[in-house]
Amino acid sequence: MFLRRHNAMSPAQPLKMTRMSPTAIIYARYSTDKQRETSIEDQARVCRARAEGAKLEVVAVYADDGISGATRVGSRPGGSKLIADVLAGRVEVLLLEGLDRLSRDQVEQETIIRRLEHRGVRIIGCSDGYDSTAAGRKLHRGMRGLINEIYLDDLRAKTHRGLAGQVERGFHAGGISFGYRSVGDERGHHLEVDSEAADWVRWIFARYADGWSCQRLAAELNRLQVRSPRNGTWAVSALYGSPSKGSGVLNNEIYIGRYIWNRSQWVKDPDTGCRQRMDRPRAEWHILERPELRIVTDELWETVRRRMNTPRRGGGRKGSGPQPRALFSGLLRCGCCGGAVVAVSAHQYGCAARKDRGRTVCAGVLAPRTAVDARLLAELRDDLLSPEAVAKVQQQVRRIIADRQREAARTGDTRQARLVEVEREIERLVDAIAAVGISDALKARLRAAELERAQLTNADAQVPKPAGSPDILPRYRRLVADLQDSLARDSAKARSILRDLLGQIRLVKDADGLFAEYDTREDRLLLAVGAGVSKSGCGGRI
Repeated sequence: MFLRRHNAMSPAQPLKMTRMSPTAIIYARYSTDKQRETSIEDQARVCRARAEGAKLEVVAVYADDGISGATRVGSRPGGSKLIADVLAGRVEVLLLEGLDRLSRDQVEQETIIRRLEHRGVRIIGCSDGYDSTAAGRKLHRGMRGLINEIYLDDLRAKTHRGLAGQVERGFHAGGISFGYRSVGDERGHHLEVDSEAADWVRWIFARYADGWSCQRLAAELNRLQVRSPRNGTWAVSALYGSPSKGSGVLNNEIYIGRYIWNRSQWVKDPDTGCRQRMDRPRAEWHILERPELRIVTDELWETVRRRMNTPRRGGGRKGSGPQPRALFSGLLRCGCCGGAVVAVSAHQYGCAARKDRGRTVCAGVLAPRTAVDARLLAELRDDLLSPEAVAKVQQQVRRIIADRQREAARTGDTRQARLVEVEREIERLVDAIAAVGISDALKARLRAAELERAQLTNADAQVPKPAGSPDILPRYRRLVADLQDSLARDSAKARSILRDLLGQIRLVKDADGLFAEYDTREDRLLLAVGAGVSKSGCGGRI
């Protein structure tokens, strides 16, 4: 990959044409069900009237339909175009119906307005009276931002209250679990059992109660081409989920007619702007008995619960899950599907998709762990002990020593110069005492000067003389030779080191055998001591 740097300013700048009227852009947005597409037209009409009165030339109208004011401006289609025009210098005035059209988040509103004003863009709110050229603009937008954000909080609370009321009246709010479908009328939506999917729910519970693992269940469902709750392939997570949170098919209490709502909420991360799902306290859950939604018998449900209370090795939830101990677990990629390759047993690496979803999803690869570890570490060892790598390490060591010697020389010169100054000061003080006699002030200055001279003399004596280039090759070779033992002491740290050194490793199986393909990354190790960078493609038979 080549990088080309473009100068921000070219040597010859074209002459800018002078416009008779400032250029303006109109931005409109609507979000709630009470607003419609015509709201965009109404907002644009108000802004055009203001532009005509102020003799502004409207060059573009950008709009976002059905997008919340809490969404970042740069993440909206129309908002992103607006920002692009501002950064390109194609706009002088931004016309809005009101600041709430730009954002209802107070922090986002202040951030985007400051960016626009920094670029010299004048912002006019046609209905709320905001004008970025007015003296009290900061107080105005601060109050407007607070009002707009409170509106969002009120809307959120009212929406939640309305959903809670619908749930209490027997209607449905939230996602649809596998085995059900949503049926709506003028009063709201309610769930009803999907007979075909319900049969598969009972099949899943029965097979798990009989001792099937979740991996085997997912593989069989995918082989039979049963669509998952998200209309994709089945995975262990969709079946097992989290027993403590009641997620996953095997832990969802709706299958015994117990409807639970308000179990979680979506909260926006203030740093990333992305929504994250957060669990609510159990005291806030709405738990309702809905016998018409039952699919699984109490007996089958309790059988599954008893197995869930067994150790994890038996398919239950007791105890902590196994920690990855294999050196390359999670660092390998499947050559068939591109997914992760993990330790599927004490002796083998295998494709995680095949393990959790079955051969229907990916034929996968299997490789002996001992052979993979030994082969990859041998390749890594050979790379690090190659003449080129050793030469780079030696070169960098010499460079580091030379830098330290120059720094020591500079420090020594500075210390020696100060020592000369202190000696001269002491001589002047002695002469002064001889001429006028000793005083408390002269005595204190002389004592301080003599103390500093002693410190400088001792520091100069303690500075080690610059040594020549040490022979680090024996230590370097010993470190590389003991690479496997060093990595085995801390497997978590080892995987991080190997990820940096080798990057992505692909296990590929063909007619000739199983191969590991990767790009050598000895440059990362050499960079740790400041050496140059080189990279070459490699591969090896397992």
